[in-house]
Amino acid sequence: MSRPQQITVLGATGSIGLSTLDVIGRHPERYQVFALSGFTRLSELLALCIRHAPRFAVVPEAAVAQGLQDDLRAAGLQTRVLVGEEGLCQVASDPEVDAVMAAIVGAAGLRPTLAAVEAGKKILLANKEALVMSGALFMQAVRKSGSVLLPIDSEHNAIFQCMPRDFSRGLGVVGVRRILLTASGGPFRQTPLEELVHVTPEQACAHPNWSMGRKISVDSASMMNKGLELIEACWLFDARPSQVEVVIHPQSVIHSLVDYVDGSVLAQLGNPDMRTPIANALAWPERIDSGVAPLDLFAIARLDFQAPDEQRFPCLRLARQAAEAGDSAPAMLNAANEVAVAAFLDGRVRYLEIASIIEEVLNLQAVVSLDDLDAVFTVDARARELAGQWLRRHGR
Repeated sequence: MSRPQQITVLGATGSIGLSTLDVIGRHPERYQVFALSGFTRLSELLALCIRHAPRFAVVPEAAVAQGLQDDLRAAGLQTRVLVGEEGLCQVASDPEVDAVMAAIVGAAGLRPTLAAVEAGKKILLANKEALVMSGALFMQAVRKSGSVLLPIDSEHNAIFQCMPRDFSRGLGVVGVRRILLTASGGPFRQTPLEELVHVTPEQACAHPNWSMGRKISVDSASMMNKGLELIEACWLFDARPSQVEVVIHPQSVIHSLVDYVDGSVLAQLGNPDMRTPIANALAWPERIDSGVAPLDLFAIARLDFQAPDEQRFPCLRLARQAAEAGDSAPAMLNAANEVAVAAFLDGRVRYLEIASIIEEVLNLQAVVSLDDLDAVFTVDARARELAGQWLRRHGR
């Protein structure tokens, strides 16, 4: 029998990381945890290390590393604690690692994910910002290294499942007319527009279908998450923005669809549980049990669809504009959104001002080409600076 695949989970204490470890735990003969990383939930990281006994654990700062190391030794574990971005890149590119779950939220996940790509690993991509910020550079690195890139977002994984195997030859060549990217519409799909000015962080984080972190939940409420996914879909499937259509589907049962030129539309359905796309990517091209309950169509009874209202969801409009502009525009969009959402969660701006901050940054910063990773982070830093200026002028 071959050895279990060695898996590094970046962002182990988040919802994607925990779901990944749940699937891994169901198949100990196939998978073994090589490394885990955590950011602020260090007590949870300790508990995960005790349960899965990884070779390495990674934390953001040296100040907390020694305490975790002492706790691990007291528990009788040989797990070695590494620190910061250097530690993340090390466990993402280690020669013994077979696959990397890239689930660190935001720009912080870009360098370690790219390190895994350059090392030729199988990448389970949950960090959409990696492609949003540096799509051309990222995909060039994938092609150069021969890395296998598998999408974890439920929508992109659904599209991947509905695509022909040779879609890399071009959507038109394989008969694909368009990609239909589904969205739940979040908690404010039917909220009167005049009430959106009073939205609280708690309301924005109360997603009706999915259990997610606070930042992603706010992005889902504003539909920026869908805008970022539109940009990601363009890179993953070599599609133009005009070939990707967003469809609101409140039940979150159809995870996305692919429309073919012969009139066929293929859809992937399932209960809204991230363990399905995680299991699909982990075992691809095979299928394994994910622990997700079978879909009960009789209980669902109906499937609804509607077009998104850009007046209600201006962030979706801004994301499409950034996708069409290309080059540095998506990186600017992402950086401004991260600053704006953090300020909203801290009570410094109102919900509707998230889009205002992003739009001002996009209007103030010229679009430039991104020739290397340093250029990506220069644009990212400038967008954050401009968003910070807005906050200093208008924030509470």
